[in-house]
Amino acid sequence: MPDAELTHNDRDLILLKTLGYEAGQLAMRWFGPEAADNPEVWMKEGDSPVSQADFAVDEFLRRELLAARPDYGWLSEETDDDGSRQQAKRTFVIDPIDGTRGFLNHSRQWCVSLAIVEDNRPVTAVLECPALGETLTATADGPALLNGKPITACTFFDGETLRVTGPRSAQTALMKLKPHRVERMEFVPSLAYRIAMVAMARADLIVARGSAKDWDLAAADLICHRAGGRLTDRDGSTLAYNCRDVRHGQLVASCATRHDEMLDLARRAIDKAS
Repeated sequence: MPDAELTHNDRDLILLKTLGYEAGQLAMRWFGPEAADNPEVWMKEGDSPVSQADFAVDEFLRRELLAARPDYGWLSEETDDDGSRQQAKRTFVIDPIDGTRGFLNHSRQWCVSLAIVEDNRPVTAVLECPALGETLTATADGPALLNGKPITACTFFDGETLRVTGPRSAQTALMKLKPHRVERMEFVPSLAYRIAMVAMARADLIVARGSAKDWDLAAADLICHRAGGRLTDRDGSTLAYNCRDVRHGQLVASCATRHDEMLDLARRAIDKAS
C-alpha cells in the first residue's frame, strides 16, 4: 500500500512493529541460560525485580521512538514520569519487558509492550514476544493480528471447561462456583500476555489483582478489544490511560459476548477468595 494511503494509525503501527522487533532482539541478548550476558538485577518497591535488560530496552525505545515522533508524550515503567505526557495529543505507553521476573527465570512468556494512547484510549498496539516467536498487533481501526494473521477471542459454550488464569486463590474459588468446570492454567508472568491469551482464544477468563499500571495493560487492552474480547475493571468500566494516576484496580478479561457473565463470576470468586 502506498504511504499516502496509510492512516495515521497504520504509520504508527509500522514504527512500533519495527522498533518493537529490534527491542525484542536487544532483550534476547540477556535472555536464557545461553545468553551472551548475564543481566544485573535490582529490586524495586514491592519486591519487584528490574534488570539491566529492562533499562537497555527502555533507553533504546525512548531514543528511537521520540526521535521519530518528537511531539508524542512518553510513559514507561522504567522512566521517571514528569507529567508532560498529559499535554501531548498522542503518548507512547511502554513496558520494556513485561514479565521481568519470568524473563529472569528463563520463562519464554514475556514481551515488549508498546502502545500509543490518544484521548485516554490505545489506538495502536504491539506485543513483541521474541522468545515465543510471536508478534501481536492491532490498531483502533483494524483487526488484531498474530504474526500477521487475524485472531478472534473464544466464545465458549455452557458445559465447556472454563480456562482461567489469575491468582491461585481466585482460581480455587472459581472451581467451587457453578455452572462451569474450571481448568487451572499455569501462571504466566506477563500480565500483557495473559490478556492477549484471551485475544488468541487460549484462555477464557483472566482475573488480575489491583496492582497493574498503564504500561502493563494498554497494548494488550487494544489487541484484546479488536479480537472480540473485553478488558474492564471489576465494575465493568472500560479502562482509561494516560491519566494523572496510572494505577488500576482489579481487572477481568474475557470474550466480549460473555463478559457480563464472566464479570459476575469473577467478582464472586474474588470476594470469596479475599
